[in-house]
Amino acid sequence: MTANLNALGLVCALGQGKQAVADALFAGDASGMRRQGGWVAERELSIGAVPGELPAMPAGLEDCQSRNNQLLLAAALEIEPQLRAAIERHGLDRVGIVLGTSTSGIQEASEGIGEHLRSGTLPDDYRYPQQELAAPAAFLAAWLGTRGPAYCISTACTSSARALMSARRLLALGVCDAVICGGVDSLCGLTLNGFSALEAVSAEPCNPLSRNRNGINIGEGAALFLLDREPGPIALLGAGACSDAHHISAPEPSGLGAQRAMRQALADAGTCAEGIHYLNLHGTATVHNDAMESQATAALFPSGLPVSSTKPLTGHTLGAAGALEAAFCWLALSEHNRDRLLPPHLWDGEADPDLPALELAHRGRALEPSSGRRLMSNSFAFGGSNISLIIGDAP
Repeated sequence: MTANLNALGLVCALGQGKQAVADALFAGDASGMRRQGGWVAERELSIGAVPGELPAMPAGLEDCQSRNNQLLLAAALEIEPQLRAAIERHGLDRVGIVLGTSTSGIQEASEGIGEHLRSGTLPDDYRYPQQELAAPAAFLAAWLGTRGPAYCISTACTSSARALMSARRLLALGVCDAVICGGVDSLCGLTLNGFSALEAVSAEPCNPLSRNRNGINIGEGAALFLLDREPGPIALLGAGACSDAHHISAPEPSGLGAQRAMRQALADAGTCAEGIHYLNLHGTATVHNDAMESQATAALFPSGLPVSSTKPLTGHTLGAAGALEAAFCWLALSEHNRDRLLPPHLWDGEADPDLPALELAHRGRALEPSSGRRLMSNSFAFGGSNISLIIGDAP
């Protein structure tokens, strides 16, 4: 089934808008990652915050105010003409919205509840719906006026990768003729303190696959696609998902679940391991993830292929990560990547001798020319949730 990714709006620590993000991404510019205090008591952390001002809530939707929705709106405004045109073409009832998130508006809700604990009164701008997981989809549907399915998925760090899978399924089932899909997550104290309590957050820039890796950096961002059957150059060619349910927070150590998801994606795309030209690793820079994923990658791609983790450039954007890193694959195939570069892998160069060696993409590494390019993006999450997507030239 044809499922083309015909528009992309994007904001993250690399910048706002596709071209700004592409320029920084392919140059390996990590200047958007900055040390900040105030999130976790007595700690400064390397944080991937979106730079610049964010758009205000549209008139009549002020009750939807949250940074998360502002990030989503910034991504949506970049492709508003394409979104409005799809709605005009297909009708309000035939356009769906599927988003992944893990934070929604919990930062604003936490601040409101904190004020209540201090003073006994909720602030005037407190709105309970801000914190509901469906809030981003409800906001976007209200702004665009759509009446098709509109919902959010929250499966931790696979949330927005699963949103793309679900959007493709809505097209395949004939429920929708177009789906606005992707993910959004904002920085918030709840997640930063939660990961800090797990001793999973690094104060320094994260260092995936290094012998010195010691945890993740957290970031924020939004990536929003228009998925439909209209002709276009880039498609969602395959997707695979499974749950190994090994542990509530640790991955299955041998990488069998990760392999299963990747094999399903290959089968769904009708290709083999040799047909993949680049792999965007989940690459969190935690001890367990990198060990598991490198084993799974080496086993599935014994002949090798260029790989990289882009989390040193953006931080781990949690519920937005799957869509954001699929967007990086989209950018690699697009006109925004004039030199056909691959996202580089930033690290200290000190390999972990206990991990299989992978072919890490260096700065300036180009994507091999091909008429049928296929790029894979992995996302893994708490609870053993594993998803792999394949983005490529439309057939």
